[in-house]
Amino acid sequence: MGSAEIVDTPEQAAEQDLAPLIVREPLARFMDEHGLGSGEIEAERIGEGHSNVTYEIRRGGERFVLRRPPRPPLPPSAHDVLREARLLRAIEDADVRTPVVLAVADDESILGGVPFYVMRFEEGDVIASSVPPDLDNPEQRRRVCEELVDALVEMHAVDWQAAGLEGFGKPTGYLDRQLRRFGGLWEHNKTRELPLVQEVGEWLAANRPESPQATIVHGDYRLGNVMFAHETPARLNAIFDWEMATIGDPLADVGYMTATWAERNPNKPTMFDMLSVTHGEGFMTRDELVARYEERSGRSMSDLRWYQALAIWKAAVFMEGNYKRSLAGTTDDPYLKLFDEGVPQLAEAAHEITKMPAPSA
Repeated sequence: MGSAEIVDTPEQAAEQDLAPLIVREPLARFMDEHGLGSGEIEAERIGEGHSNVTYEIRRGGERFVLRRPPRPPLPPSAHDVLREARLLRAIEDADVRTPVVLAVADDESILGGVPFYVMRFEEGDVIASSVPPDLDNPEQRRRVCEELVDALVEMHAVDWQAAGLEGFGKPTGYLDRQLRRFGGLWEHNKTRELPLVQEVGEWLAANRPESPQATIVHGDYRLGNVMFAHETPARLNAIFDWEMATIGDPLADVGYMTATWAERNPNKPTMFDMLSVTHGEGFMTRDELVARYEERSGRSMSDLRWYQALAIWKAAVFMEGNYKRSLAGTTDDPYLKLFDEGVPQLAEAAHEITKMPAPSA
């Protein structure tokens, strides 16, 4: 189509013969039924938006956030916003930093074939391409890192059974399921042959560690998926994007958070290292993040190399699916076209991790 415009209104969608992401009249009726504002709806797309789509909804002087999947077709089990909403409601009263879900719509006719949910609008900053001025000094940058790790430790400490999450995920066999799921997802997503993806998958299966006790697992825990309050010292006040959350191995989150962390002068840079926001003085290195998590959680990090390889391999598989969507023309996100080269680069990075020496006992 050649356009980088975000298609997020019925008028823009009609111009390109695409289904609109927001349909105002039925959405207004739904919000009326749940007492969420009044009057006309204004909607503005927010966040990175490369997977599920997030909107700020303004109505009658009130602000809300709406989460919905991207346009169909969707890969199997991906973008499950109803499952995400169930988890958030279950842990709302626990010591974990989550947004508050206000209403859930499983009636897919409201937004043209997909479910969605509405949550409370949270004030704060997501640190993506820049650091808020009040936090942009070495002391507060370090505090940002500490908060990122500490919020993850809190999440992993939640009593998920007491929260009513029995059946949300199977507490055993998580790593085997991850390998099977993403191996199958690769077959569904792939647009070309990349032997390194298969090779890393085989290495992961042959070297799988024993998991610690099961916890809630976020599945996409990183700096870009959390928000910091408008205050100092830095305080993480919300964790977003729970679409891949389940019950499983907490070290999967640690592996992903650290493997995708951008640090200065990496030995083998990947697309993640190009996100230079965390290159400044005061930001922790990957090893420092690992050490703080180990200290705060009491969990051993001896097998973390395996989890880091898993994280990068999964990123390659997942992003190949997004790249496939861009080739099919079902997304208007120009960022996803970059994965023509980005996915092979991720596969190479995962392969490099598998060749690293195991830590000494």
